[in-house]
Amino acid sequence: MSLSNRMHGLKPIVNKGLEWMYIDQPTREKLDTLAKKYPLHELNIEDCLSKNQLPKIDRYDDHVFIILQFPTTQKEKTSPRFSQLSLFIGRDFLISIHQGDLKPLSELFQACSIDKGKNKQNIMGNSPGYLLHSILDVLVDDLLHILMKVIGNLDDIEDAVFDDKVAVAKEISILRREITTLRRIVVPLKRIMLEIISRDVRKFSTNVEEEDLISYFNDINDHVSKVLEALDESKETIEIYKDTDHMLSSEKTNKILSFLTILFTLSIPVTVVGTFFGMNIIIPGSVNFSYDLYDFMPLIITICFSVGSVIIMLYYFRKLGWMNNLTK
Repeated sequence: MSLSNRMHGLKPIVNKGLEWMYIDQPTREKLDTLAKKYPLHELNIEDCLSKNQLPKIDRYDDHVFIILQFPTTQKEKTSPRFSQLSLFIGRDFLISIHQGDLKPLSELFQACSIDKGKNKQNIMGNSPGYLLHSILDVLVDDLLHILMKVIGNLDDIEDAVFDDKVAVAKEISILRREITTLRRIVVPLKRIMLEIISRDVRKFSTNVEEEDLISYFNDINDHVSKVLEALDESKETIEIYKDTDHMLSSEKTNKILSFLTILFTLSIPVTVVGTFFGMNIIIPGSVNFSYDLYDFMPLIITICFSVGSVIIMLYYFRKLGWMNNLTK
C-alpha cells in the first residue's frame, strides 16, 4: 500500500508550502504512519500516546517537540481538567496532537480547513512559527476565560462566607482545587514560553517576520504572566476565605455548645433537689394533699433553693463573660 493511501484521513492543511497536520484521538497506527513522512522520534511518539507527560521541549536538528497542558472543562464536570497538547514543529510543517478535548484548537482547525482564502492565511501565515503563535494564542485566550469564571466564583464565595445561613466549605474546597489545577498548567507554560521566545522563534521564522513573531509571542507571554499573577492572588484570597469560614464556623459551634452547656448546668440544681425530695414532698394534686402550710414547706424550700441556685449561676456566668458571648 502506498504512503498516500496510508495517509488517508490524515490529510494536512497546506498553505504556501506549510503543512498543518491536526490529529485528535491519537493511536499508534496514526503516529506510525506519520513517522513515515515526518521525522518523528520514537520516544516522542510514546510521549504523545501517554496522557501523563510533564510539559517539556525537546530540540532536534530539523524539528522541535513540545508538550504543553491546557485546561478543559467537560460538561459533566464543573472543575477544569488539563489536556495534553503535543506539537512537532519543523521547517515546513507543524503537527498538533491531542485527545480531542481542546475545543478552541478544534474550532481553529475547522476555521482553517473550511476557509480557503484570507482567514487561512491569517491563521497559518508563512511559517510554522506563525502557526504556533495562532495555536497558543487561542488556547491562552481560552485560559483567560476560564480564569474569569474562577474569579467570578471567588466573588460569590466572598459574599457567602459571611452569611451564617450558607455553608460554603465544599465550594471553597472545589475552588481551591480549580486554582491549584490552573497553576499546575500555567507555571510550566510560562517557562516554556520564555524558552520558545529566546531560542526557537528565530529558528522557525523568516528574516522578514522574525521581529514581528517575537512581538507576538511576547504578547502571549504577557497574557500568561497576567494569568499567573491573578492565580497567585486568587490562591491567597481563597486561603483567607478558608480560614475565615473555619473561624466563623468554630465560633458558631462554640456558641451552640455554650448555650447547651449553660442550659444543662442550670438544670442541675433542679434535677438534684427534685431527685432528693421527689418521693417525700406533698404537692397539690397528690394523694396526701392538704391545706396545712407546714406540709408545703419542703416544696417551698425546694423551689427557693433551685431558683436561687439558678440565679447565682447566672450571675457568676455573666461575671465571667460567658453570657456575653451568647448575645453577640
